[in-house]
Amino acid sequence: MSDLEPKPTKKPKIPRQKMPEQDPIQRAHNFYEVALGYENDLALLEASRCLQCKKPSCMKGCPVEVDIPDFIQLVKSGDLMGAAWKIKEKNSLPRIAGRVCPQESQCESKCVVGAKGKGEPCAIGRLERYVADYAATHDDGKRPELPKPTGLKVGVVGSGPAGLTLAGALIKKGVGVTVFEALHELGGVLVYGIPEFRLPKAIVRSEVDELRKLGVEFKTNWVIGRIETVDDLLEKRKYDGVFIGSGAGAPLFLKIPGENLNGVYSANEFLTRANLMKAYMFPQADTPVAKGRRVVVFGGGNVAMDSARTALRLGAEEVTIVYRRTMDELPARTEEVHHAIEEGVKFQLLNSPTEIVGNDSGWAIAVNLQKMQLGEPDASGRRRPVAIPGDTAQIECDTIIVAIGNGANPLVPTSTKNLETNKWGNIVADLETGTTSRDRVWAGGDIVTGAATVILAMGAGRKAALAMLNTFGIS
Repeated sequence: MSDLEPKPTKKPKIPRQKMPEQDPIQRAHNFYEVALGYENDLALLEASRCLQCKKPSCMKGCPVEVDIPDFIQLVKSGDLMGAAWKIKEKNSLPRIAGRVCPQESQCESKCVVGAKGKGEPCAIGRLERYVADYAATHDDGKRPELPKPTGLKVGVVGSGPAGLTLAGALIKKGVGVTVFEALHELGGVLVYGIPEFRLPKAIVRSEVDELRKLGVEFKTNWVIGRIETVDDLLEKRKYDGVFIGSGAGAPLFLKIPGENLNGVYSANEFLTRANLMKAYMFPQADTPVAKGRRVVVFGGGNVAMDSARTALRLGAEEVTIVYRRTMDELPARTEEVHHAIEEGVKFQLLNSPTEIVGNDSGWAIAVNLQKMQLGEPDASGRRRPVAIPGDTAQIECDTIIVAIGNGANPLVPTSTKNLETNKWGNIVADLETGTTSRDRVWAGGDIVTGAATVILAMGAGRKAALAMLNTFGIS
């Protein structure tokens, strides 16, 4: 090359493509979905950032083991239906996972593009959502050819992410599946716990319909532990196996004075009224739910963010999250915290509630707080909050939502003979296979691990399905 010829320049790096969103001021007053999804040009541009690694580390971060490079390659080539079927080989709920899976701590955390100093990781979750939505809206009626029925049948207790994932994996291998759901709507925590603006119920219904089209049978308003027991399913209905994925539905409280006052909700009750009982559709559905003027939420996880943002949309003038550590220790997804701040939710960090104050009529009117500071790390690895003596404060409010976690619902474990549980009431099960102390009974998801993420529950359902198939002698 002569000195007169221009020197070749490096190919400009393509930045991670931002997903369009509703305006924060507008969306804070409606329940429509916040993230609007990629259009085709953005999806193709984002897909072009994938390096198609020969040894992809991203797959190691996916609990359901989706073949990520292959599906992104199909996106690059324009075969979007092919990409969707590639995902569905391992993941029966891609429209859901693409919306609520914490990709930043799963597949994307291991993406080579996002390795230190190289830029932001490829937006795998956003591409998964785009592909799955495309397939749902361009459904050509074709379905994967299923094997001849094996004659085996499995009962699934609970229609949450673990149960639905297991059902999808078994039906594709010729095993008959019946899912028993205690509520009138299918989806478990996906419909009663996650607000419409993060996961529209129509999306959950469409994923359930896909399983129904494959042959999965569903029974709603069917409370296992009351109408029938797990033992009934095995002995009377002659199921070859039962999977328990009944989730964690028992709310936890702080056990501080005043938690029994009017105006104090568990996040479970508040979100169930708002989501499943359609309070978000007022006035079309006149569901009784607190529409507080000044709302305080205890907790720092995704459920706390969901509760705060729901309260805002129901008409609260001021919503404050009280959390005893700092912003750096918040367990909620960064994206959800960012959205909450954009929408106007306030944070009282390094504060711990000590008492809820009521008036003479028994209604909550304020919360007393203890100022905290961070000490040494505790067993979880996070720095332990330590009270600063004499440093207290009070917040006036009329509604309080306690969002500090959920425990195991005892109904199924206590009504199943000889099923081992731990001191928290969770079912004791092998985390790699879902096997329990009972022959032919598997369990997975929140009822085993305690409240966790949707994708981890899906991963547990998939592992249990593979273990069941192995037991049945099906490869």
